[in-house]
Amino acid sequence: MGIKSSLSKPFASWSIKSLKKAVQNPIESQEKVRLDLLKKASNTAFGKDHGFSKISNYEEFKNAVPVRDYEELSPYVKRAVAGEKDVLWPGVPKYFCKTSGTTSGVKYIPISHESMPEHINAARNALLSYIHEEQEASFVDGKMIFLQGSPEMHNLESGIPYGRLSGIVAHHVPGYLQKNRLPSYETNCIEDWEEKVAAVVRETAQENMTLISGIPSWVQMYYEKLLEYTGKKTVAEVFPNLSLFVYGGVNFEPYRKKFNELVGKDLPSIETYPASEGFIAFQDQQDEDGLLLNVKGGIFFEFIQADTFGQENEKRIALNDVELGVNYALILNTNAGLWGYSIGDTVKFTSLQPYRVKVTGRIKHFTSAFGEHVIAEEIEAAMSEACSKSDAIVSEFHLAPQVQPETGLPYHEWFLEFDQLPREMEGFALALDGALRRRNAYYDDLITGNILRTAVVTPLKKGSFHAFMESQGRLGGQNKVQRLSNDRSTASALLKCSSGL
Repeated sequence: MGIKSSLSKPFASWSIKSLKKAVQNPIESQEKVRLDLLKKASNTAFGKDHGFSKISNYEEFKNAVPVRDYEELSPYVKRAVAGEKDVLWPGVPKYFCKTSGTTSGVKYIPISHESMPEHINAARNALLSYIHEEQEASFVDGKMIFLQGSPEMHNLESGIPYGRLSGIVAHHVPGYLQKNRLPSYETNCIEDWEEKVAAVVRETAQENMTLISGIPSWVQMYYEKLLEYTGKKTVAEVFPNLSLFVYGGVNFEPYRKKFNELVGKDLPSIETYPASEGFIAFQDQQDEDGLLLNVKGGIFFEFIQADTFGQENEKRIALNDVELGVNYALILNTNAGLWGYSIGDTVKFTSLQPYRVKVTGRIKHFTSAFGEHVIAEEIEAAMSEACSKSDAIVSEFHLAPQVQPETGLPYHEWFLEFDQLPREMEGFALALDGALRRRNAYYDDLITGNILRTAVVTPLKKGSFHAFMESQGRLGGQNKVQRLSNDRSTASALLKCSSGL
């Protein structure tokens, strides 16, 4: 099947009808997934240890399977890594996705023969949804860039291959996309990110690029290098037929103004929510707030209200009990053998018919040194509002508390790298602080009660965040800058990097 037929308008219409049928009964779909997962894993070591064969309903499942993070599940994972069969899922994993955790060090996330196709199907459905809605498939006629980690694979001592998620997925890109896909395998294998981006620029500058996919911060870097290489003022001059941007992993809004400036137009985009643990959601409509939950993608979803997560009063619920606007910790049970797994992300539902979510942050990434519990969703929205009011363009930012200032009251400190300075810095800081106060009542109370002073904005030299990520060995690929913290470890490292430039 060629690319034109596989991503054509008629095929998109047929596929979306099938997709809509699958999500018409999401609760029924999720229950079917749960039962199927338990049945298939009942004779695994984990299934036997937790009495899968005796579980008859969701309440019994919750009682039998506790919520665990990677460290708590690692005794089982280590057995699977060593090559033992039937540990978390029947047989041995097809791959392990090697990823770096902020608290776990290196993590090995299993990917099974059953879970791998779900990653590809969800990505395809995101593209087909766009084609069906917009009646626009011109991007299939040109070349497509996928900025991703190296596709090179390595083998564990047990013989099981491992690599980065984007590299693993690269080996499963459908044949109808391979002919139009860039960069080349050789370029994709370059480990040094700056060297790799330079090679991607050289390889793509003369091509008819119509689709670009990647994490916004690294795509921005590619755009800047491309314009430097070609001498053009906008990406649209280099790629006049560029018509779609596909991204995931971070909120795009803080980057949008800079992207529009670099590209020379407001480029249509598709947001996706892939993770090593499974493909969780994707944007199915351009004018909807939130991503369609992948209810038939081999994942049984559970949710715990974020402000009770890890506490005795936490309430663990399935999809049928979720509410709009509540911040939930996301728990996964997957056909790769993850059970009661806390992925570390927090989400809010923006729609219940169908179920759509947006990512609001990370359970362990927040600022609450004074009891305010500020989350990523709030600071990203505040940043977008302040930039809009002051004509500023911010490439990256980080928020940290200053608990013990040399003088005066404690405060929030924002570390920003500007692409375009605001008209007036003090006004920008007040706009930023005011926008956050309107979104977080606890923070507003602390300012009103004279417990905190208004926020301080600390500009950093151009390249500070790049230097910080490089110093952490996290340059490029799927790596993302941590937006906020409850301490000043990242803040101190950023200041050090900025002073060294």
